Amino acid sequence: MTSVPETATAGSTGPAGPGEQWARRAVGEPPSWSGLTSLQVLRHLDSGPRGLVEAEAGERLAGFGENTVPSWHTASWPRRLGGSLRDPFTAVLLCLGLVSAAVGAWGTAGVILSLVLVSCVLRAGGERRADRSVAELRKLVATTATVLRRTAEDGAPRPREVPVAELVPGDVIRLGPGDLVPADVRLLRASGLTVHQAPLTGESAPVAKHPVDLPEARGGPFDQPQSCFQGSSVASGSGTAVVVTTGPRTRFAATRSGPGRRAASAFDQSVHGISWVLIRFVLLTPPLVLMANAALRGRGFETLPFAVAVAVGLTPEMLPVIVTTTLARGASLLARDHRVIVKRLPALHDLGAVDVLCLDKTGTLTQDRPVLHHALDVRGRPDPEVLHWAGVNAWWTLQLADLPAPDALDEAILDAVGEDEPLAYEGVAALPFDPVRRLSTAVVRRPGRLGLHTMVVKGAAENVLERCVLAEDERARLLALAAREARSGLRLLAVATAERPARNRDHTPADERGLTLLGFVALRDTLAPTAAHALEVFADRGVAVKILTGDHPGTAARACGDLGLDPGAVVCADTIEGVTDDELADLARRTTVFARCAPEHKARIISVLRAGGHTTGFLGDGVNDLPALHAADVGICPRDAVDVVRESADVVLAEKDLTAIAHAITSGRHSSVNIASYLRVTLSSNLGNVIAMLVTGLMLPFLPMLPSQILVQNLCFDAAQLAFAFDRLHPAALRRPTVLQPRRFLRFITGFGMLGAAADLATFGVLALALHDASGSGEAAFHSGWFTENLLTQALVMLLLRTGRRTVPGATVSPVRRAAAGLAVIGILLPPSPLGPLLGMTAPPPLYYPLLAGVLALYTVALRVSRSRYEKAGTEG
Repeated sequence: MTSVPETATAGSTGPAGPGEQWARRAVGEPPSWSGLTSLQVLRHLDSGPRGLVEAEAGERLAGFGENTVPSWHTASWPRRLGGSLRDPFTAVLLCLGLVSAAVGAWGTAGVILSLVLVSCVLRAGGERRADRSVAELRKLVATTATVLRRTAEDGAPRPREVPVAELVPGDVIRLGPGDLVPADVRLLRASGLTVHQAPLTGESAPVAKHPVDLPEARGGPFDQPQSCFQGSSVASGSGTAVVVTTGPRTRFAATRSGPGRRAASAFDQSVHGISWVLIRFVLLTPPLVLMANAALRGRGFETLPFAVAVAVGLTPEMLPVIVTTTLARGASLLARDHRVIVKRLPALHDLGAVDVLCLDKTGTLTQDRPVLHHALDVRGRPDPEVLHWAGVNAWWTLQLADLPAPDALDEAILDAVGEDEPLAYEGVAALPFDPVRRLSTAVVRRPGRLGLHTMVVKGAAENVLERCVLAEDERARLLALAAREARSGLRLLAVATAERPARNRDHTPADERGLTLLGFVALRDTLAPTAAHALEVFADRGVAVKILTGDHPGTAARACGDLGLDPGAVVCADTIEGVTDDELADLARRTTVFARCAPEHKARIISVLRAGGHTTGFLGDGVNDLPALHAADVGICPRDAVDVVRESADVVLAEKDLTAIAHAITSGRHSSVNIASYLRVTLSSNLGNVIAMLVTGLMLPFLPMLPSQILVQNLCFDAAQLAFAFDRLHPAALRRPTVLQPRRFLRFITGFGMLGAAADLATFGVLALALHDASGSGEAAFHSGWFTENLLTQALVMLLLRTGRRTVPGATVSPVRRAAAGLAVIGILLPPSPLGPLLGMTAPPPLYYPLLAGVLALYTVALRVSRSRYEKAGTEG
């Protein structure tokens, strides 16, 4: 352990001292810290090993601002509303509303612009609620740092926990295992300190860090052993450091802002594909109507309101509202019932589309804590004495090395050893575990052995064996035994001892020689209690699970096998590095477990899966998972993930539980099916109506429907279709993802749209038969008859083209059934009601109704037969 001389003092040197000057600096580049000694850094920051005075820290906080990355701040309401307008369907509606206003169709314009406003407010409100929920989750696991502060200039420094956002340059902080480095810091003291720098450098292995008083100008900033950076995390050891840069001036802030935006999600791609096809139709409709009427009927611009109304009729006006309401409702139910927070509403749709879920093993399939499996002697036979000495090592290393808590392996050993066994010895010294030696040592005094100390060494089998006195053939045999245990999925620790003469000088790693091997302690992972059930649900939902872990291949394979997930042939990271993307895509399709994965390996596997047409989800919680989170369609993390991961994820789980993800996928599919049902119904019906109106409009001496009638019909249909946001589905409808593939989807709506147009044209024949003249009241009766038929056929389409039509066990009447019934009632009763004349309608003749019933019966049969053929052919969008 090294330290900085205690000669440097904190505090301002005068009214305009460096402390005040630094506090007034809110922005700017930091100096080149790597070339300064620790004492020079402290002096430049006007600080010292005793930390800052509280008042001075407050001044610096006012000057520098909070220690947060700018992109972590939530968006304002105007920015959210502006972002909602970039949605293609919302943009189409906005344009149609402006065109309607330009031609004086104020009713149409008012309705459309109101829909645009409602959609934007709903979407922005849903995302804001998600942000508030995540903020509440963040409070539950508030990110703090241990900082040394003084109440007065001559006061004694006292450690206290403060929010990371309140750290300022010059603060002296303490770091321990598991801590997230809260800012860019310079080490003052360290003991066995190693940190993970994966989000900054991609290195999967911890990097040793220690103070250096005379830094060498070698390598980049991340290679400097005396510097730690925001975004990295402490793997082992402890240290004291001074904060040199905070907030947007940190290296991590620069790294975070470097990569571009995440690629468009499955939801975005599908909606954009369908949107642009509809935009082309909508833009072509008004000029085609105008030209056809001008050429065949000699009508001029008086048909422009009708043309705009037809274009509006082709557009799914309610889609932004339906999508936002459906997703917001699903997200709200997830948060309430399963404590799953969806931060980005479209991510819920993407969750429903997930067909490959990638996750780590530890904490998902297994708990974060292993348990003892058995202890073996050098012959591979059970021997409790080996476990006894392993417990002595774990206990006294924890007590004498000043560790904050035992690691997971030591904790499992201590749980298996009697509480009084280690206390039978007197601890003398300890050398804690570090990733270079890969072992730990405890020195104890045994009762009745005056003048002798017993050195107990425990660690990785190969590292312990190389320090033991063994013949080469015996060493090879023991290594083979250890490899066999590891291949079976067990974590293996070797235990050895040595007798040494008692002495007063410190023990060092050089003393770990000439050991006698006692045997091995084997530990296995504890399976997560809900993992097996969750894997069954994933299999039932058609979700393939891929394990991307940095663990040993045997350990990962054993956990999968114990849970009923066939691991197949495990692929290690060295194989990934030697294949092309095409070869890796084929390998990823056939492989369940990838072991020894570094962050870049996980991200590459997910990228090739996504490029192959899969919708991917990734569950991660560490800073090394950031590349994979960004590569996936949906990034998922638990509530106790490190802060930067929680900010980057799309979905936050209250607990790291796979069943929560299963519920989220089911909820996403529920929302996706309802959205797809709405699109199928509204676009099929609208396309049929538009085709029939265009054809009939060229055959009749008058318009087949007035613009006001088209608008009322659209409003009734739109209001009824809000029921899709609340529809209940049969479980069979949720077993596979619902993906909106534009080509297949357009084939579907074209086929059923033509079927609807045929029903409308048949109604035209019925009206021609029921009516004897086409002027005066005959024109109003024609409008009424077609209005009624349109609403009745739309009600039929709602019932017969929606997904999940089978009754949900134990459920009441579906909201869609109720809405369709209400739509049919309006279609029948509105024309003869007192409101009918206000809309230019009157009661149709009595003969019309039985003839219409015949048309609707034939249309129902045609819909059922066509739907059955689509389902059998598997061509449904």
